[in-house]
Amino acid sequence: MVITIKKDANNKYTFNLKAKSGSILLNSITFNHKVEAAKTVNNLKSTNEKELIFERKTNFDGKFLFNLKNRKGQLIGSSKLYDSEAGLENGITNTKESIFSIS
Repeated sequence: MVITIKKDANNKYTFNLKAKSGSILLNSITFNHKVEAAKTVNNLKSTNEKELIFERKTNFDGKFLFNLKNRKGQLIGSSKLYDSEAGLENGITNTKESIFSIS
């Protein structure tokens, strides 16, 4: 599992949570400062499963996705689009496993 913090063209920061296979499991919200993104990553490292909120959604095209929120209900990031609910649930499981393997 890999987390990559990136700077975009507008000097804002995001991070991606990737599976061992390299596929992106979660794209974070945008942060104004790199230290904010790093703090959110560090908070993920020290969280437990009960503190994570996975909000399941369906977009207008019938694709499935989830938003990850912290215990305060603040959005951390969103998943890629999935074709099925089973794929969505598998994505959530993989995301949890990846978060808890962060070193």
